[in-house]
Amino acid sequence: MKRWKLIVSIVVVLAIIIAVLFMNKRKMAATTAGGIKDVYYVSVGKAEKKNLTESLNMVGTITANDDVNIISEAAGKITGVFTKVGDYKQAGSVLFQVDDELKKAALMSAEANYEKAKKDYERFQTLYQQKSVTDSQLDQAKLGAAMAEAQYIVAKRQLNDTQIKTPISGYITARYVDLGSMVQGAPQATMVANIVDISKLKVKLNLAESDAFLTKAGDAVSVTVDVYPGVTFKGRVESVSSKGDDAHTYPVEISINNESAHPLKAGMFARVEFTSLKNRETIVIPRDALVGSVKEPQVFVVENGIAKLRNLTVGSESGIFVQVLQGLMEGETIVVNGQNNLVDNLKVEILNK
Repeated sequence: MKRWKLIVSIVVVLAIIIAVLFMNKRKMAATTAGGIKDVYYVSVGKAEKKNLTESLNMVGTITANDDVNIISEAAGKITGVFTKVGDYKQAGSVLFQVDDELKKAALMSAEANYEKAKKDYERFQTLYQQKSVTDSQLDQAKLGAAMAEAQYIVAKRQLNDTQIKTPISGYITARYVDLGSMVQGAPQATMVANIVDISKLKVKLNLAESDAFLTKAGDAVSVTVDVYPGVTFKGRVESVSSKGDDAHTYPVEISINNESAHPLKAGMFARVEFTSLKNRETIVIPRDALVGSVKEPQVFVVENGIAKLRNLTVGSESGIFVQVLQGLMEGETIVVNGQNNLVDNLKVEILNK
């Protein structure tokens, strides 16, 4: 009997202890949800401005300032070749001659007709002043002179087109026809050569979104190539595209001068350092202060002893610091240690005052 009473007493005591623990747990949870009764100890720092030194290096491809495929505007047989691959040609130089015998004959006929029509019109003007011809006859003479002039201009242009010239100064990189080759004019014109102007060069590359928005036309860059170790070429950003590609990168063109001491060629790889992104004064915080993912970064800001969760927009990283683009003001107090135990609007005690 006594043993049975002892067992009942033990069970009752255990039930009371469990009930008390359960009620205390509920009270603690309610207190935590209220946000200001439990105290958590944290270490803090300040959001401050620093010279964020970062080095953005990208690899691009060197291209010619102008790269032109030269086509034939006349049809016929090539009777003269005046260039080879590697030649430097001034703008307007004749590279090829197309058979022009028939074009010369057509020009002579058109020129003779034009001279005759012009003299007829002058004679009709004199007769008209003497009232020997009618208005209609004078108009016909004027129209004949105009049509003859148009035919003369066409014939002259067609003869000129038998000389295939380069529109720019540069080096011949390819020649597609030889002496005796047949070429066609428009609309299926024959490509006869390629010429490039490398007095100036372009470096083409693509920048990520965050870097593209920090780069603008006119920014200075440094360019290096593997064939000239230790040599740095000065360049400038010519354009940053306003439209990204499928990978969300933005095409950028950089111009550099082709130095005679260290000549460069189109098609080479170049390494570009964006010096304009160095030493930019910006608000930074320690990387360890962030909570959440890199895509959705957050930080706890301490205001009057309460830790408040704040959304951020961050930029590039430099060492232990990360750039804050939006969400923080200079001098605000942020939690740098102990934030993993926090939720929004908790009361905190600062350890490193």
